[in-house]
Formats: sequence, structure tokens, C-alpha cells
Amino acid sequence: MLLTRYFNNNLLFKFIGIILILGSTLYLFSCNKTEIPHKVFHDKSNRDFISHSNRKVIIYQVLPRLFGNTNQTNKPWGTIDQNGVGKFSDFTEVALKAIKQKGVGYIWFTGILHHDVIRDYRQYGISNDDPDVVKGRAGSPYAIKDYYNVDPDLADDPANRLDEFKALIKRTHQQGMKVIIDIVPNHVARNYHSISAPNGVRDFGVDDDKTVPYKRDNNFYYIPGEDFKVPQGLIEKVPDNNLVLNDNFFKESPAKWTGNNVRKSQPDVSDWYETVKINFGVSPDGKKDFPLIPSNYKTKNAAAHYSFWKGKSVPDSWGKFRNIVLFWLDQGVDGFRYDMAEMVPVEFWSYLNSAIKHKNNQAFLLAEIYNPTIYRDYIYLGKMDAIYDKVGFYDTIREIVKGEKSADALVEVENSVKDIEQHMLHFLENHDEQRVANGAFANCKQNCAERVLPAMVVSTLINSGPTLLYFAQDVGEKAEKDAGAGKASRTTIKDYWGVPAHQRWMNHGLFDGGKLSKKQKSLLHYYSRLLNYAASSEAVMGEYEEIQTINRKMTHGYSKRLFSFVRWKDLEKIIVLSNFDVVQSYEIYLLIPADVVERWNLSEGHYSLKDKLNPKINFELIVKNSQGRIKLKIKPLASFILQLQQKEL
Repeated sequence: MLLTRYFNNNLLFKFIGIILILGSTLYLFSCNKTEIPHKVFHDKSNRDFISHSNRKVIIYQVLPRLFGNTNQTNKPWGTIDQNGVGKFSDFTEVALKAIKQKGVGYIWFTGILHHDVIRDYRQYGISNDDPDVVKGRAGSPYAIKDYYNVDPDLADDPANRLDEFKALIKRTHQQGMKVIIDIVPNHVARNYHSISAPNGVRDFGVDDDKTVPYKRDNNFYYIPGEDFKVPQGLIEKVPDNNLVLNDNFFKESPAKWTGNNVRKSQPDVSDWYETVKINFGVSPDGKKDFPLIPSNYKTKNAAAHYSFWKGKSVPDSWGKFRNIVLFWLDQGVDGFRYDMAEMVPVEFWSYLNSAIKHKNNQAFLLAEIYNPTIYRDYIYLGKMDAIYDKVGFYDTIREIVKGEKSADALVEVENSVKDIEQHMLHFLENHDEQRVANGAFANCKQNCAERVLPAMVVSTLINSGPTLLYFAQDVGEKAEKDAGAGKASRTTIKDYWGVPAHQRWMNHGLFDGGKLSKKQKSLLHYYSRLLNYAASSEAVMGEYEEIQTINRKMTHGYSKRLFSFVRWKDLEKIIVLSNFDVVQSYEIYLLIPADVVERWNLSEGHYSLKDKLNPKINFELIVKNSQGRIKLKIKPLASFILQLQQKEL
């Protein structure tokens, strides 16, 4: 901004600026001596993304309900007494240290907030939840009943549940990690009622005018004159005759819109029928009844956004969620993962996230978004630190793993987000996706966990954005059984359940992987080496250039099942090569193009390369005629992270 002001007001600076631009352009042309275009992502000095260091953020997602559960019964639709449940207290100092050793900087505790459950907690002042509007035996973590407290299932003493979670936050911080929890602004449980809200906080909907479908300061949308009806066929989905409330009836009059924008008084079984849609001041015909933030605020920081909203009249729901997130910051939470953020207007995110950054400018804000056309609005206007890279990266790399696409496809995928790459969260698993070790993920029958290792290497190192590790991914959990509401291939989030591979890693509270098979231990060590390297590497946070294009055109035997790129920052320089082929090894001379050689300031000669994944493996980079070559053989499903060492004498 300062340089721009100078350029606009000083002819000398304008002239200097033109010379610099022309010089940079000529330099880039001169570097590319092979005349094959390469895409270069430059490190950005004006990043909006805020981390606590200049290192890559590794996030560990875990459901406490499942994490500490040692019960192996796993009866479909089983009760808490039959199948067991994990507790906050299962995250012992030993457990947290073991998580930290995976390279983790943030733990995303999923399913923390008090959501609907099918269990009697009336002795603690908690009303029973109607199973007709609860999904699964344990309930959906995304049907929040009380935003100001936590799930009583997770506490040793439900009366003391909030303090138990705060103690977990403290233990996590003591191990050098930060805490993320979910906020679900688009919808709440059908029977939302907070018994824990601070004095003066009004519940969602208590002040609504229910005689009209919409009013700006209503918290919900209504269907006047119609009562809510339970979806048809629901009783057959929850086969338990012992549930008194399982009577195909839930009182709601008038009916509210369902969470996935369904405007019918009787939603379908496939709808989010257990939730109701929050009104953020958008009328049914799409009109926005709140101030619109000017487009030039894309270039302004969170402080400017905070100032913009100060004193402005906003819908009532906005203020309610602002109070909620500030409450959780006060409890010690370090950030939020926003469920289905794209279903909520971007102006609200500017309002909410700038208030969060005003209170804690180091808070980490992650959004679940699947629409690439709005990525930049939600980053720059919505002030998100990170968003899901699902539709682009995840979908593409899964097709590559399955053999349905060439690895070349990753070049364009990364080019499409090169201006926002530092904000793109990469993952191969989360609670919504299939387990990679399950054959359904890659259409494989054996060694499925190993089949995705090249994808994990590329996913972790190709950008400087955060990487997500889903619990038990690194020990090959397959999620092979139907849990009830949860179906095989995805670890259930709505049932009481044990996670077999994870339980073997837990090893009765030792968290040392002592019960894992030899293959699982090897997998665990591989993930640990990769993620710890990524979390400590400067190069991974620096510049990126794909060398796929030039090697595909000029390197003999270079297959479409290979993918390669380079990264560097200051003295650290790495070359990454992955082989997605299940059976084929490749012997090649990997080409390092002239522009990389020049930017790395390499003179002609021999340089040693050390593989960061396999410390005993070394290669040699030979620079000659302004280009570099590495003779190597790469086995099926192998990857190299070759770090440049000092020049050989």
C-alpha cells in the first residue's frame, strides 16, 4: 500500500517501478532456457493467514467420543452402555504427547459442543431429546442443542462437563498444541435450548415473530399454519422399541425450515431433518437485509473490517453467534472450524471473524466450502485463514490414486489456486470422507493404506497451506462395519463405536502403537517422518515450481504416474518426486530446469541430495550446461524428498 501511494504521487518512483517491472520480465524469460513454461508460486509477504510461526500447520482431527473408547463390542445401533464412549479425560498427558509427536500443531476436537443425544441426563437439568429428531444413537455433532456447554457424554461428571473440557484445553496447551472446535452457524438442533448461557443471553428463536415466514431479526424461517411432521419411514431407521419418545411425533408449531434450506413442514429422511435453518437476514427471495461490505475491503485487514461493522445495525442472529465465539475464546479455545460456511452470507463472516481477530489476532479460522467460485470472497472478504481444497485438490488426487487421471492434472489444479495456495487446507480423510485404507476409496483390494502414500506426500508438501490428519488415518483404519447411522468406509460420527486400528495404537493408555501389526507400525512411522518434516521445513513454506511439465516432455521414461516439483526458501531446497504406480518402478534422469538452477544459484558441478523420508538414501545432482539431472530409480508407491546438501569437492 505504501509503495502504491508513492508510485501514484512521484514521477521518479513511477519511472523506477517501470524499470523494475521490465527488468523482472526480462529475467524470467532469460531463466527459461528450455523454452518450456513453468508455473512459479512466489512466497507472499502480505499473507492474511496467521500462524504462530513460519512453519506449516498440521491439524489433527479427532472425535473425543471415539478417541478414548476401548470397548470392542461395536453393536450396530448400540447404546452407550453396550458400545462405550470416550471421555475428555482419555486425552492424558501421555496421549497428547503422542499426538504432538506426529508433528501436530492444532487439535480439532470434533463433537465437543452439546448436541442432541439419546440418553437421560435429566438429573443434571438437561431435557431428554426426541429420537425422532436425533440422527444416530449418539446424535450428530452438527445438531447443536446448547452452544454454551459441551456434550455430557464426554464428561466423567456431566455436572462438571465444561470444567473438564477447559482442563483438556489446558493440557493441550501444556503440550504445545492449540485447540480448534466446531461452530455450526447455518443450523441448530430442532429443539435448541441453552441452559448454560450467560445472564442476558437470549435463546435462538425466543423473540421471533412466528406469524410470518421471514423477518430480518427472526432467528429462524417459519411455515405459518403448518406443524412439523417427522419424515416418513424414520421409525424403521432407528429400531428401538424401548425409546418412549420414538413415536413418530415431534412438536413444532409452526414448522421451521430444515437446515439444508428445505421449506417443507415434512422434510425427507435424507434431509437434515434434525436441524433448523438459521436466518442471517437473507429473505426467502435472496434479498440481503444488512449492510453490504464494499469490494475494496478485499485488500483490507481484519482491523479495517472490524471498524466497518462497528455501530452498524445487523440481524439478531449475527450478534448471537458473535457472543458464542467470544465466549469460547474466553474458555481458551484457539480457533474454529466452520461447518458449511458457504451457506451463510460472506458479510456475516467479515463481521464475525473480524470480531474474533480483534479479540485474538492469532485465532485460526477454517471454513468448510465446496464452491470454488467463492473461495476468494470468503478468504479476502470473509477473513478466513483456511478453506477446504476438496473440489479441486482432493477430488483430483483421489482420481490419480485410482488410476483414472494422469498425475499431470495436478499442475492445473495448483495453478488454479496459486494466488491463494497458502489458504488451502489439504486432506485425504476427514469425518465426511471415506477412509483411505478402505478399498472403496481407491477401488483396491489390498495394501490400500500404502496406495495413498504418494498422495499424502504430494498433498502435504505441494502447498504452504495447512494439512489435516484424521485420527487413525496413519495406522490404516478401514472403517469396515456399518455402525447404524454410520455406514462402512467412513468412521461413524453419530454412533457409539470403537475404532479398531486406533484402539491398537492406544494400547490400553500407553499410546505407543504396541498392539499394531508390523505393517501398521511402518505406516505410522512413515506419516510421522513426513508430517514432522513438513512442520519443521522452511522450504515447504517458501517458493514452489512444478517440474512435471518439462520432465514429461524431455525426460525419457518419465510416466504420467510420476509427479515432481521443487520448493525452496533461503538455504533449504528440496526436490519432491512421487510414484503413484502400484506395480511399476521407473529408472530416469530427473531434469532440474535451468530457471531453478539459476534461482538456486547453483554452479556447475556435483551436489549431494539426502532423502528426508529415507535418511539412508542419497542421490547426486549433476549441474551441467545450466541444467541439473538426477539419476534415480523409484519403486512403486515410493516418494523422495531430496534435500540439497553442500557441494561436493
